[in-house]
Amino acid sequence: MVERRNVPGPPDAAFARGFAACIPIRNAFMTPGRGLVRYAGFAAVLSAAGLPIYIHAPKFYVDTQGVTLAQLSIALFALRLFDVVQDPLLGRLSERTREFRGSMVAGAGAIMATAMAMLFAIPPMLPPIWWFALSLALLFSAFSFLTICFYAQGVARAAQTDGNHVRLAAWRETGALIGVCIAAVLPTVLTGTGAPFLWYALAFAAATALALLLMAPEWSSRGTAPRSTGLRAVLSDAIARRLLLIALVNAAPVAVTSTLFLFFVADRLGAAGQEGWLLLLFFLSAAAAVPAWGKAAARFGARHTLMAAMTLAIVAFAFALPLGTGDLWAFAAVCIASGAAVGADLSLLPALFARRMAVIAPSAADGFGLWSFVNKATLALAAIVLFPILKASGFVSGELNGDLALWSLTLLYAGIPLGLKALALTLLARTGKGIDV
Repeated sequence: MVERRNVPGPPDAAFARGFAACIPIRNAFMTPGRGLVRYAGFAAVLSAAGLPIYIHAPKFYVDTQGVTLAQLSIALFALRLFDVVQDPLLGRLSERTREFRGSMVAGAGAIMATAMAMLFAIPPMLPPIWWFALSLALLFSAFSFLTICFYAQGVARAAQTDGNHVRLAAWRETGALIGVCIAAVLPTVLTGTGAPFLWYALAFAAATALALLLMAPEWSSRGTAPRSTGLRAVLSDAIARRLLLIALVNAAPVAVTSTLFLFFVADRLGAAGQEGWLLLLFFLSAAAAVPAWGKAAARFGARHTLMAAMTLAIVAFAFALPLGTGDLWAFAAVCIASGAAVGADLSLLPALFARRMAVIAPSAADGFGLWSFVNKATLALAAIVLFPILKASGFVSGELNGDLALWSLTLLYAGIPLGLKALALTLLARTGKGIDV
């Protein structure tokens, strides 16, 4: 990217340049290659913001604030529905405020860091469950807006450089997965401080500030980007609709396995207490695989490479079906294989969609609002569908369960995702080669 000098631009461009120029480190990230490091770092912060929603925050509020699991379940479900519904609206907001995107991103980043502090560092100023809900509502909204802006900017970035959406996606998703791994283990590492989640919130605020600072030059470059053609351009395009459908079907297995992972390890494998390192193994495998998938996509095409990754996921789920008590190391192999497959899902499928947005809706904000919507909808659907089925089978977490209950758990954890992955593979195979990057 070549920096423009003495050329008038939109007000937000001047803000971004002035903001980023306040530290010398900016210059180290200005070349096209090095600039991708900014995307990796920003993605790491976003993923670190998402993880506490599902892992840290609920347990923290149960242990320290006396919030019941029933209260948390209702709050999380309501917040998830709110989050899913608002994404297309946030996509429109991102487009309408595109002239001030740098300022909007900085403001959203500040809200996200503040919400994290409210969750973990600031004593509740309302009844704990309401404070929990308010904090997460702010976190959800800021996180979603930043994600939509971030992915949309990636389309512009690829267009301004070499047009390689896969390369940018590989940097972005590798950073995201590294961020997840760090966020997963950081509270444990900070246990010796006596207030691990307070320091977690402070570390997150510092990381957010640094990520915003490094990304500031990126937002100044979108002043010449084409205006959005709106949701109609995305929804009227057959390839975009097919990719959105594939994203919905392909994200469902991850939503299912994420929801049931802890239950499967503890109750089906009889390995309670081993969940942490297995989750870390999964995410590390995904992070390690992303560069390899990117290289494969450069040689064989993103579409064929993604189909290979889907096939690997199907094999992994099939291998998980017969597992039972004591099969811990066999399941570790499943985590490695399925994690590697997820690495392709996270990098190649968004790259295919980004490539299509570059053709039909170059500003991409509206498109990625829909993209975020379909991916998050699977999480809400998983929560609604899975637990009633488990309950109907007689499954009780932490108790001695019968064969029917355990087989139902296995079928939901591995069998259903296997079928969904097969459907996603079929849909992608029947999609024309014109989507490739």
